[in-house]
Amino acid sequence: MDPCGRRQFLRAAAAGCAGVAAATLTGCAGERRPRRAAPRAGATTTTEALDPAAWAALASSLTGRLVLPDDPAYATARLLYDPRFDDLRPAAVAYCASPADVQRCVAFATAHGVVPVPRCGGHSYAGYSGGPGLVIDVTPMHDVTVTPTPGAPAPARAQVGAGTLLVDLYAQLAQAGVLVPGGSCPSVGIAGLALGGGIGVLARRYGLTCDAVESLDIVTADATLRTCDAERDADLHWACRGGGGGNFGVVTSFTFEAHPIPELALFTVDFPWGAATDVLGAWMAWQQAGPDELWSNCQLSAGGGGFALRSAGVLVGPASALDGLVDALVRSAGAAPTYRFVGPEQYLHAMLVEAGCAQLDVSQCHLSTHDPPGVLGRAASVASSAYVSAPPGDGVQAFVAAVEDLGATYPSSGGGLVFDAYGGAVNRVRPADTAFVHRHAVCGIQATVASGVAPSAVAGARAWLGHVATSCQAYVDGQAYQNYIDPTLADWQRAYYGSNLERLVQVKAAVDPHDVFSFAQSVPVSLDARGRGA
Repeated sequence: MDPCGRRQFLRAAAAGCAGVAAATLTGCAGERRPRRAAPRAGATTTTEALDPAAWAALASSLTGRLVLPDDPAYATARLLYDPRFDDLRPAAVAYCASPADVQRCVAFATAHGVVPVPRCGGHSYAGYSGGPGLVIDVTPMHDVTVTPTPGAPAPARAQVGAGTLLVDLYAQLAQAGVLVPGGSCPSVGIAGLALGGGIGVLARRYGLTCDAVESLDIVTADATLRTCDAERDADLHWACRGGGGGNFGVVTSFTFEAHPIPELALFTVDFPWGAATDVLGAWMAWQQAGPDELWSNCQLSAGGGGFALRSAGVLVGPASALDGLVDALVRSAGAAPTYRFVGPEQYLHAMLVEAGCAQLDVSQCHLSTHDPPGVLGRAASVASSAYVSAPPGDGVQAFVAAVEDLGATYPSSGGGLVFDAYGGAVNRVRPADTAFVHRHAVCGIQATVASGVAPSAVAGARAWLGHVATSCQAYVDGQAYQNYIDPTLADWQRAYYGSNLERLVQVKAAVDPHDVFSFAQSVPVSLDARGRGA
């Protein structure tokens, strides 16, 4: 479940858990910008420390636009998705319209000791798509070009600007009759999604977003624009498929393998809360045994004095086949649904449904703060993640009890646990074949709470996440999804990257030896004797 899926989930929970959207709440995640470290020695974080002429020279060199704090546009330019971070004030925001703009910005940052901050959708869970320094925003680079490749292993290829938001990507792909597997949140950027992995509603059939990356263009710390694929800069290509955004440079474009749009069907089934333990256990077994074409999640939410229990998902196939699969889930759960929907859906509208935009058109499915036709709002929340690599047995009761604890301890908050299916094409890739190491999971878990912006509310939400981690520790495997960045996570390097950490460190040291793209949870340039970042 990504940040906008969370918004949908949390609002429904806060409203009393009655009417969680009839969409699935998928796991895709916003771009990964972990907690930024203290600036390097001599680094500049404000415009006052630089001669205004330096900023003027940078502005005049760009095809895009440089927004400084005295510009009326700055008030919006500095905003991220989560209003908890509205106090962040970057030195400047560069809207880069070309790879050359990005190269100039990286060169400027390194020459002047300014921290470079790559940004696309601005959905960092910890607010690190912003902060002091020069924000390098790639959203002006949003062109999508689909090229048929008859007779080739990939029937089509999609060249996608790194600043493309998911709703716009899906709309343009739909016009060409193809898809690229991705997430659901409409205002998440493709760059962060793909660089960190990219779980979504079509992943079991087509793989992760990072699995579809054939090549990418990236500006590294030396301001060089590199094209990376399986033959050119192959190690960097490997690292950028699951190694996390902002670690190795600023990506300017991707080339994805694209697939013809298939027949699709959606389902939603609500159950009474009293059946939560039986339903969650049945769902895990049912989904694990299901065909690759089936993806679903199971959502346990609390808020407004009530609880809600839902499974929802997508089948690559006809509604008639999905209806039979849902029948099997209901029988296995042993509980009569309080609501059930199964039906066919066109690709683009299915993506809008998944985005919580079922009643909106593409132009409306944007943030109102950043795009005038958009009607979507921003939302404040905190989250953590974990993986289940085997059926958890008694852990099912522990998960349900954790959500009940949220309802009892913080009854005015909306939140809970969402279990997203893995398996299928995701797990058939070997862990070392891409930087995304989590190829073993039965499902991923995201724990989320609508925090608001008050420090006390954020602290309460964090306390519940800590309770979940403690009470459910025996039933998860110690790994976490790097796109669901958690600045409080202990031993995050192994949790995110596992056995791939050493190779990622080698790539980092090769392309960014001076650690220009550095923050508290960035891939380090070396490891200490304990195998942690030195």
